[in-house]
Amino acid sequence: MFLLRLRNLSVSPPLPLLLRRPKTLNPNTRPLCSSFGSQSRSHSQHPPSDPAEWKDEILYLDESGGVICSDRGLRPTEPGRDAHILDGGLLRPITRSAASSKLVELARRWRWGPDLDAQLDRLPFPPDPFILSIALAALPTADPEPALSLFRWARRQPWFVPSDPTYTILLERLFAASDFDAIQSLFDDILKTATIGNAEPSPTAFSSSLNLAVQYLCQGSKLELSFSCFKKLRDAGFGEINARTYNSLITLFLGKGLPYKAFEIYESMEGNGSLLDASTYDLMVPALAKSGRLDSALRLFQEMKAKVGNGKPGLPIYAALVDSMGKAGRLEAAVGLYQEMQTVGYRPSVAMYVSMIESLVKAGKLDAGFKLWEEMKGAGFRPNFGLYTMMVESQARSGRLDTSVSIFTDMEKSGFLPTPSTYACLIEMHSAAGQVDPAIRLYNSMTNSGLRPGLSTFTALLSVLANKKLLDLAAKVLLEMKAVGFAVDVNASDVLMIYIKGGSTELALKWLRFMGSAGIRTNNFIIRQLFESCMKAGLYDSAQPLLETYVGSAAKVDLILYTSILAHLVRCQDENNERAIMDIMGATKHKAHEFMCGLFTGPEQRKKPVLSFVREFFQGIDYEVEESAARYFVNVLLNYLVLMGQMNRARCVWKVAYENKLFPKAIVFDQHIAWSLDVRNLSVGAALVAVVHTLHRFRKRMLYYGVVPRRIKLVTGPTLKMVVAQMLQSVESPFEVSKVVLRAPGDSVLEWFKKPIVQQFLLNEIPSKADVLMHKLNVLFPSSAPEVRSLSPPKSLSMSR
Repeated sequence: MFLLRLRNLSVSPPLPLLLRRPKTLNPNTRPLCSSFGSQSRSHSQHPPSDPAEWKDEILYLDESGGVICSDRGLRPTEPGRDAHILDGGLLRPITRSAASSKLVELARRWRWGPDLDAQLDRLPFPPDPFILSIALAALPTADPEPALSLFRWARRQPWFVPSDPTYTILLERLFAASDFDAIQSLFDDILKTATIGNAEPSPTAFSSSLNLAVQYLCQGSKLELSFSCFKKLRDAGFGEINARTYNSLITLFLGKGLPYKAFEIYESMEGNGSLLDASTYDLMVPALAKSGRLDSALRLFQEMKAKVGNGKPGLPIYAALVDSMGKAGRLEAAVGLYQEMQTVGYRPSVAMYVSMIESLVKAGKLDAGFKLWEEMKGAGFRPNFGLYTMMVESQARSGRLDTSVSIFTDMEKSGFLPTPSTYACLIEMHSAAGQVDPAIRLYNSMTNSGLRPGLSTFTALLSVLANKKLLDLAAKVLLEMKAVGFAVDVNASDVLMIYIKGGSTELALKWLRFMGSAGIRTNNFIIRQLFESCMKAGLYDSAQPLLETYVGSAAKVDLILYTSILAHLVRCQDENNERAIMDIMGATKHKAHEFMCGLFTGPEQRKKPVLSFVREFFQGIDYEVEESAARYFVNVLLNYLVLMGQMNRARCVWKVAYENKLFPKAIVFDQHIAWSLDVRNLSVGAALVAVVHTLHRFRKRMLYYGVVPRRIKLVTGPTLKMVVAQMLQSVESPFEVSKVVLRAPGDSVLEWFKKPIVQQFLLNEIPSKADVLMHKLNVLFPSSAPEVRSLSPPKSLSMSR
């Protein structure tokens, strides 16, 4: 550092050297100046008698002790003459720039501490607030310590008056140094200074520096500090919180992901009467729109156009409103804003095109979305990967497969590799439409690209291949599915069920053999379904191994399954097939088969009467679980017994079934008014047996007990009406046939019961010409329905009728 002569007024004068006798400036440094003798020189500018005149020669040295120059000394004037010095005999004033430069020099040299305070206390002139402001402004921006030290010294001086510019300069220095704690402390000091000695705080005092402190804290992302200072400022009653401060807080809260806190600041801003500026609108309109407050955003948007500038909002505001309106499903408002934006001269950006297209497509407006898609491409914008994916999938799911394939081709040409979900969507939609060739082509493209199809993709592809009966291709896809690590048992079983339900029993058997060769297992339910399909198709040689597999896997052959096999035996007309069905019945190992075998043997082998044997079997049925199955079994068994001419056994089965309340509402006694028999829920054989057995009961009740009702009804329904009428017609019955009922007066029936032929008919089981009648019944009214699925016995009963 060089010490130059004071005559060069553009450079700070070395005043501290003139305020004392030669001493060292610092205990650890050499003296920067020293006195070498005296060479008296007369100066006409100063009176010789002036005792303050300094006549010694002064050498000015640098830091290393070298001589810079020599001259007569400079010294302060006598007390009472401020801001002046004597240059030899000449009285010179100190300019404010020179004084502020001296403050800057001392502050930069000593920075802080007692040495700085001592140097400042020995100044030959008292600074004023204006000089202090100039000095603070001239200090380095990046280092706030000299400015703070100078400010601390100045505020202890009697001439110090706090001012907004001074605090503003200090805040700028602190912000440049990122010392936000010091900014908060200075804010508190300013706030305290503004309220000291005042009954009410001045709304305008220090408003600039107070607002600036809050703004700097916001710019430093000090959320808690800035909001705390804001609350202090608001609670202290300072109404001069400017819009820039509010905007800074709003920006901070939005940047921190706290939009609702930003809305609170905005509401406080409105309540405080502060005028919203363009920055406020630019912040709040997009924020309100993105948070879902669309009505508030639109209201503020209209207010902005009416108040701010030329009424032309910025493109980001339009983009936020269009995007938010579209995502909220308010497409009319979104389209209106989009068109308004183009009207005022803005060109839609890629992001806005993407937002509008996504909104339209998600709302199901595919035509409008596709039109905007074409407009976007015509404007020279290149759709991104996500937009391509969405367009392909939305067009595919809506059934527009040609359009989706076209966009998919453009996507590949643009260099985008479709995702597995895009491939999956296209494959699944083509599969659902039954388009095998495009589905297989896309599947091959997907696998060749190194992408792994998902479970839904494989499932859809296998489904369409199975429906098209492309068994070999389905087997290839299934093996590839297994190779990539998926469990294929369920999918293979689903394909098997498609063939079973479609009636393709041969293909189902072929697919089952393929599954066995590939080590793929299926479940017992599907084995049972395939077995019943084979029985229905007459493939008894294939059915028996399936049943043996079913039984061998510890699956339970229930009464329904056994009854369905018995139903096939009832309808069988071929002797060889009868033997095959009987073998299948034996393979079930069900207790009903033992009952059937015992029912057709003699009493010597059974060692008990038929009625006791039947009762014993029906006592072993769990009626809570198998009641409907037992009714199904009784209907089919009675058909079989009637066709075999076993009326006594059939009547025993019916009697026991009625005793066990399998048909609780079949017989109704309405005292002396009407007796009725309802056979509508019975098969043909069961209905005939029930009519014969019930008429026998009516006869005993009327002849033995003398009870004669007014009428007797046989409720047959339209299906069994003619069957029962033809049987009773052979013995000249008095029953008249109506639409669904056979009815007769009780007296007429009583006279009819007294005829020997009727007694013989009711006791001897069958009428004459029974073989002919049974043959007609078997042709006109099939006694059972072998195609009835075992899981729906009620349906089988209705079909039996």
